[in-house]
Amino acid sequence: MKCLNNRAESHLTGQVECELDNMGKGGWVNHGYCGSPPPLPRPVNTIYNPQPLYQSSMDSMYKVDPPGLFHHPPEEPSSTGQSLVKKQRGCCAFIKGLWGTTLTENTVNNKELYVKTTLRELFIYLVFLVDICLLTYGMTNSSAYYYTNAMTNLFVNTPSDNGVNFGSIGSMADFWTFAQGPLLSGLYWTKWYNNQSLDHGDQSYIYYENMLLGVPRMRQIKIKNNSCKVPKDFQEEIMECYAVYNEKKEDDLSFGLINGTAWTYHTEKEIKGSSYWGLIATYSGAGYYQDLGRTNDESAKILTELQDNLWLDRGTRVVFIDFSTYNANINMFCVISLVVEFPATGGAISSYQIRTVKLIRYVTSWDYFVLGCEMVFCLFIIYYIVEEILELQIHKFSYFNSIWNILDIVVILLAVVAIVFNVFRTVKVDNLLGKLLEQPNMYPDFEFLAFWQTQFNNMNAVNLFFAWIKIFKYISFNKTMSQLSSTLGRCAKDILGFAIMFFIVFFAYAQLGYLLFGTEVQSFSTFVKCIFTQFRIILGDFDFDAIDNANRVLGPIYFVTYVFFVFFVLLNMFLAIINDTYSEVKEELSSQQDDLHITDIIKQSYMKTFMKLKLKKEKISDVQKALRSGSGEIEFKDFRETLKEMGHADHEITAAFSRFDRDGNQILDEEEQEKMKMELEQKRDALNAEINNLGINYGK
Repeated sequence: MKCLNNRAESHLTGQVECELDNMGKGGWVNHGYCGSPPPLPRPVNTIYNPQPLYQSSMDSMYKVDPPGLFHHPPEEPSSTGQSLVKKQRGCCAFIKGLWGTTLTENTVNNKELYVKTTLRELFIYLVFLVDICLLTYGMTNSSAYYYTNAMTNLFVNTPSDNGVNFGSIGSMADFWTFAQGPLLSGLYWTKWYNNQSLDHGDQSYIYYENMLLGVPRMRQIKIKNNSCKVPKDFQEEIMECYAVYNEKKEDDLSFGLINGTAWTYHTEKEIKGSSYWGLIATYSGAGYYQDLGRTNDESAKILTELQDNLWLDRGTRVVFIDFSTYNANINMFCVISLVVEFPATGGAISSYQIRTVKLIRYVTSWDYFVLGCEMVFCLFIIYYIVEEILELQIHKFSYFNSIWNILDIVVILLAVVAIVFNVFRTVKVDNLLGKLLEQPNMYPDFEFLAFWQTQFNNMNAVNLFFAWIKIFKYISFNKTMSQLSSTLGRCAKDILGFAIMFFIVFFAYAQLGYLLFGTEVQSFSTFVKCIFTQFRIILGDFDFDAIDNANRVLGPIYFVTYVFFVFFVLLNMFLAIINDTYSEVKEELSSQQDDLHITDIIKQSYMKTFMKLKLKKEKISDVQKALRSGSGEIEFKDFRETLKEMGHADHEITAAFSRFDRDGNQILDEEEQEKMKMELEQKRDALNAEINNLGINYGK
């Protein structure tokens, strides 16, 4: 009887379900309404199923129903081979369902599946995007700007009694004026504004909130004498010559007092320094250094000794002043580097670098929330790595034909590097921070940690930018959303050809400007600056008076011709190419048939579910009619003939009858009929409620 019931259910299922025949494996099959393939190996009953079909998720509408009231479990496989095949298929189905994308699914001729898969990808990706936003913004703090601004105002903009501040340093004398004035007064705060002591001993708290870590350090790099060649005409008058900075020409000999670190050369490895990219050159981490004291008086004596013994001379090419502060209120470090370069031309050029970073990561509850986001981020990256591997296995080298796939790889690679670096940075900070803080009288070198923390933040910023751009990959299924990508893709060759002409003219003007005004106008002093200056002229930001003063004849000619050819002619040709292509793309898209929209999917899902419920209701009504057609006891042959005339399968009728024929005498007595009627009525009411609920949800 069990096997008979299974066969009956399978046959009746084949008669009822067909409207989702094109959905592939797991779809509904109905031989009565279409020429479908044979029913699935695992049949399910759809006539008396008490379980509601309608679910809130659209994907659930396409799944096979759970076993119904009259369903019996299928027979077990006859061999272990069949069981192994089913396990393999189940594993593949799980992977396909979890990592199913438009590149792993066969969506070429199925727009509905394409849109559904794209929406599913978009939903998962939006969750990932929210996580990476929380992660990146959670590592930043608006207080960092105010911290940097406070340090800038104190050490860069504060003038001395002579009116010299760091930004206005123009000579070695100005440097010593700044060092012995605004620098010392800014570094050492031991009293309140009313001259009362801060009661912190010799520990300085800048602005009363920022603890000075250890002691500051001054370091200079010198160039050897006679490192350049003096022309023969001047060799008798000029006995010394100091070239522009070059690492190979660094002076490594002791000088002056010779008895301290300030007068003895140290290699980059010895002082654990790092190279610095200045305004004039890139300097090594070696040189002569002097650590200042923990009080104003100690440091003032050291600076006076250095000045009196001519620590800075003609060979000096750069001086660094490095120190670090920590603010416990916002848990941030501020690593400050004040740089004064002394070019071979004479004079001085000042610059500075202030890095405000968060080195101690996990302190507050918000920090631990960010830690949770980092863990979720790692899971997402593993998920997307598996996804890209599956897509690469399917499409091979054609996978790289899409710019979006390349962008996926870029995002994943940046994320992996960020994860590895985050672990490295956390371990490094824990190892170095304790050692640096244990030596309060030594210079704490936070430059290494601050530099790599800044690079880590920059990497996250770039990755977040690419992550936002990647959204266009998932919204391009709609023709309105694809106008931008279609326009740029179609006019790419035209733009490339035009760009060659544009940059020939652009670089010609850049060289002309550099040669005409490079010796007098700062914005034209180097070829690179000329390029950016010309871009600024296109945007309307220029200093015509400086050009005119540099060359009163060729200056106006350069400016007028550049604006005419580049701005009025070439730039407008560039815009015309894009505008013309956009018009063509828009016209073509308007004549094309609309793509499948989300509303279409919802409507189709509603109609399919409605038809299923209606078929179930009709089948139940047929059984109720068969029960009402009989009088008294109902024999099986009469019950079967009645339902067969209504189109029911013989084996399905047998399964339904035998369920309520408790005594197995092929006759339904009044008690058995009453139970069958009650159960059918309950199912009918449940289906009516399901249909009404379906209409309400669809109306919303």
